[in-house]
Amino acid sequence: MAATVTNSMFGFLRTYVMLAVAGSAAALGTQAAGYDAPRLVTYVWAGQGLIGVVLLWGWTDLADRIRSGDVVTDLLRPVHPVLGYLLPDLGRAAYALLTRFTVPIAVGALAFDMYWPQRAATYPMFAVSVVLATLVCFAGRFLVNAAAYWLLDSRGVLVAWAVCSGVLGGLYFPIRFLPEWAATALYLGTPFPSLLQVPLDVLVERDAAAGQLGLLALQACWAAVLLAACVAVQRRAERRLVVQGG
Repeated sequence: MAATVTNSMFGFLRTYVMLAVAGSAAALGTQAAGYDAPRLVTYVWAGQGLIGVVLLWGWTDLADRIRSGDVVTDLLRPVHPVLGYLLPDLGRAAYALLTRFTVPIAVGALAFDMYWPQRAATYPMFAVSVVLATLVCFAGRFLVNAAAYWLLDSRGVLVAWAVCSGVLGGLYFPIRFLPEWAATALYLGTPFPSLLQVPLDVLVERDAAAGQLGLLALQACWAAVLLAACVAVQRRAERRLVVQGG
């Protein structure tokens, strides 16, 4: 409940900032990077709701178990550690959709004029995009937590992830506000836009249907690459534990 109230409070603050941006663009007879005022309102409130669904930060379970030595128990289970952490995370995300996502959307809809998708295909594409965003975010969180296998203190890596996932993920402002070359570099060179920016762009129909499908394909590629990296890092870490007698 406290997290939902906090997200809603910041939703109001960010909405007024975005409305000012949209108003300035409208005064010049244009749109802010292709977003009109209702789209930016939906962008803000859906983004606030997705924070708890994809879980951008705050997950340190693996790092804590590595530090305490309890991770050895995970290696004795018949389920691969990556899968053992992924499945509960997907269940958590499904529950968060009912609590952390719906409340901010309802608050935003009551207080502002929001944009609702005009194409029926957008709704299933948004659902797929949220699942892919959750997978990408889990993989990123797993990798930064796994740094604890090699570092005595992984808090610096976790803080760096928290900052980058918010700033470069599209939480504070749409990545498309940046120059085109910078936005393209972030989309193709980092997984961060796949956390929030991509599902939000799909939801507000910032692009045509073909563009939405392209964004989903990009997300799927990042999810596959990062999950494969999780498996490889875990395998490498297990060898390190054996060498150390863990």
